[in-house]
Amino acid sequence: MTNASILQEVGRYYAARLAEHGAAPRGVDWNGEESQRLRHAQFLRLVGGDGAASILDLGCGYGDFLSFLRSNGHEGVYHGWDIAPEMIEAARRLHGEGPDRQWHVGAVPDKSADFAIASGILNVKGEVGTDEWSSYVEQVLDVLAAAGRKGFGFNTLSLVSDPEKRRPNLHYISPVAMLDHCIHRYGRHVAILQDYGLWEFTVIVRHG
Repeated sequence: MTNASILQEVGRYYAARLAEHGAAPRGVDWNGEESQRLRHAQFLRLVGGDGAASILDLGCGYGDFLSFLRSNGHEGVYHGWDIAPEMIEAARRLHGEGPDRQWHVGAVPDKSADFAIASGILNVKGEVGTDEWSSYVEQVLDVLAAAGRKGFGFNTLSLVSDPEKRRPNLHYISPVAMLDHCIHRYGRHVAILQDYGLWEFTVIVRHG
């Protein structure tokens, strides 16, 4: 399966979730608002206290991370990117568009920001083989690394989880293997966050 085919499948999957659940956490395949906010909070470690930093959100869905940033005092320019046009339409309806927030349809941003983040977009592999999806994940991380001038962050489901609770259509990654990959490919300024109570981990990478 090519990357274009994978993106088409992913776009259709999330468009269907949005159509079913609307602009709500389940509309982007999260269990609920509390866990979604918990995931958002991990990326504050990346942004730090830089309230004016520009943010690029790859796989932004209906733009909930923008609301979270603003509620935490962040005032920097936000760029939301998503491969599903339906998601971008929902984001524009909810948040509007202007100098401090812009929405784009696509998988590879044509501009950069101080920090790039991706939340949840590496998890749902559907019928794609594990090896193919792993290669796709690495390519997405390269896109994030190029999009974030100062650094980037992402989350993924963890292999440090109960095997009987795993779903065959989801992708699980070893945090140790991911740490090794990021250090060797992006430099030594890498942090793994897996202490926030969910069966996943967040990776923070700063460009040295």
